[in-house]
Amino acid sequence: MISAHLDPFTAERLPPRGQWPEFHGLEALGYPARLNCAVELLDGNLATRAVHIAILSPGETLTYGQLAGRVNRIANVLTRRMGLVPGNRVLLRGPNSPWMVAAYFAVLKAGGVVVASMPLLRAKELSQMLDRAAITHALCDARLAGELQMAAPAPAHLALWGNGELESLCAAEPEEFAACDTAADDVCLLGFTSGTTGVPKATMHFHRDMLAICDAYSAQVLAPGPDDIFIGSPPLAFTFGLGGLVLFPFRVGATATLLERASPDDLLPAIQQYRATICFTAPTAYRAMAAKASQFDISSLRKCVSAGETLPLPIFQAWHDATGLELMDGIGATELLHIFIGAPAGKIRPGATGIPVPGYIACVLDENGQEAPRGTPGRLAVKGPTGCRYLDDTRQLIYVQNGWNITGDTYVQDADGYFWYQARSDDMIISSGYNIAGPEVEAALLAHPAVRECAVVGTPDPERGMLVTAHVVLHEGHAPGPEMAKTLQDFVKATVAPYKYPRLVHFPEQLPRTETGKLQRFVLRHENR
Repeated sequence: MISAHLDPFTAERLPPRGQWPEFHGLEALGYPARLNCAVELLDGNLATRAVHIAILSPGETLTYGQLAGRVNRIANVLTRRMGLVPGNRVLLRGPNSPWMVAAYFAVLKAGGVVVASMPLLRAKELSQMLDRAAITHALCDARLAGELQMAAPAPAHLALWGNGELESLCAAEPEEFAACDTAADDVCLLGFTSGTTGVPKATMHFHRDMLAICDAYSAQVLAPGPDDIFIGSPPLAFTFGLGGLVLFPFRVGATATLLERASPDDLLPAIQQYRATICFTAPTAYRAMAAKASQFDISSLRKCVSAGETLPLPIFQAWHDATGLELMDGIGATELLHIFIGAPAGKIRPGATGIPVPGYIACVLDENGQEAPRGTPGRLAVKGPTGCRYLDDTRQLIYVQNGWNITGDTYVQDADGYFWYQARSDDMIISSGYNIAGPEVEAALLAHPAVRECAVVGTPDPERGMLVTAHVVLHEGHAPGPEMAKTLQDFVKATVAPYKYPRLVHFPEQLPRTETGKLQRFVLRHENR
C-alpha cells in the first residue's frame, strides 16, 4: 500500500516483516486500503449526530459538530502555521480534556503520528520520548509546559493551549480541513508502554488498528449504544483510556465524559452528576468505590470494565455486592492496543479473565512453545487483527515468537475455554520447589478486612530459593507490626494451601505504581534483593 507519509521515520523503523505477528480476523473487518481513522471515528458522526454531545467535562461541553470544527482548526494550525507534513511525530501533553481529544484527532486527520505522554512524566522521561520518537512538533496544556520545556531535544514546533496561544491560532483558521489520504497501514500512533518493567518501549499502531479495537472488543463484547455515556480514570495517553473513553464512544456516536481528576473519590460523584452508563477503571479503584458506592446515586451505570491489572475475586465480589453489577474483566496490552480476552455480559465467570474477543485467538504455551494441556499453567499467546510492532527494538523477538504475541503472562485455560490469570510470567515465585502465583496470595490477603491493598513478590533466599514476601498497605485503624503480620499469615494459611503463605510481611505506606495505576512489582523485587 502506498504510504501518505512524506516523513518516512516510522516506516523505516518498523520491525522486519518476518518479525511481525500473524494477523487473525483482520480480513473479516473489511477495511479499505485507504483509511483515515479520524474521518471514520469523528466525521462519520456528522451526518446524523452533529448536534449530539460528544464530550462532557467540568469545563465545557462539545457536540460532535463543535468538536469537528475545533479539530479542523487545529489541523490547519499544524499544517499551515507549524509546517507539519504527514509522518511527523507530534507529542501531546495534557490531562483528559476536550482540548486533548481535539489535538489528538487533529494530528490523526493531518496524517501525523500521535505520541501522547502521561501528565505526570518529568523532563528526564519526556526527553527519552522526544529522542526515541524524534518528535518534531508538540501541543501541550500550558499548565504542564514546564517539564516539557526542560526536556531535550526540544521539538522544533510547540504550541500551548490553556493560555490563549493555541486558541488564538485556531480562531484565525477555518473550520474546514481536507483529511490526509492515509493508507490503512500508515502508522498513526506511537504508544509508549507504561513501564511495569522499568524500561518503556514504543509500540507502533496503524489507522486500521484504531478501528479494529472498536469493531472487535467494543462492538462484540462491550456492545455500547449511541445513548451511552462513558466515564473513567485512565489517561488518554494509556491505550486503555484512549479506547475506553474516546474511540469506543465515538465509534457509535455516544458521549465521552472526561475528567482531569478521576480518583475513586472523584469518579463516584461524577458518575452521579453525568449519569454515566459505562465505566472504565482499574481494580483498585473499584475496590475503593465499592466501600462508598451507597453514598451516591450511581444507578445509571450498566456496565463496568476492569483492566490494567488483574482483577482479584474479592474486588469482583465487593463491587457486585455494592452495585449489583458484574465487573467485566479483561486483559489487554499496549502492544495489541486494547483488550483481547474478556467476557460479554451473560458469559462472565467470576475470577476468570474471560474468553478471546471475537477476531482474536489465544492459547497457553508450554516451555517448548507447544500448546499446553487444558488446566496446565503456561505462557499466554495471542493472535488477532492487532499485534505487536515495536519501534526499532530488539525486544520484538521476545514479544513475537512463531507468529504469536507472547504477552508475558502466565495463564491456565480451562476445559470450557476460559482463561484464568496466574501471574506475570516473571512474577511466579518458585519456593522450595513449589510454583506460587503472587496474585493468588494477594487475593487471599485482600479478603482480610485490615488490608487496603497489597503486592506479593519473591525475595531471594539461599535455602528455599525464594521467599513469598507480602507488601501490605493497611486500612486506617489497623496497626502494622509482628502481631498483624502473624494475623495475616494465619489468614492466608486458612484460605489457600499453607505453603503459599507470605513468610515475610512488610507494611509500606503506599505501593509503587505507574501513572496508569499499574503495580510496579519490579520495584519491590529490586528492594528485596
